[in-house]
Amino acid sequence: MKKVNIIIAAVALVVMSSCHKDECHDCHYDGPGGVEVELGEYCGQAAEDLENTGYTDSTGTTYTVHCGEH
Repeated sequence: MKKVNIIIAAVALVVMSSCHKDECHDCHYDGPGGVEVELGEYCGQAAEDLENTGYTDSTGTTYTVHCGEH
């Protein structure tokens, strides 16, 4: 029984740590005139990629994106 409890605890720890990596955040960029433009919620690698590459609007202007900041 003790081994079963240890295995369950180990599995729970792995699941909890992997869920943390896919944490979701609201993302935005500061548009012209300092207006904050909301892009919606992105999770995990998608949020990280958006922050790394930025957001390009229809005019070809690329803005720096911020996710998860208050």
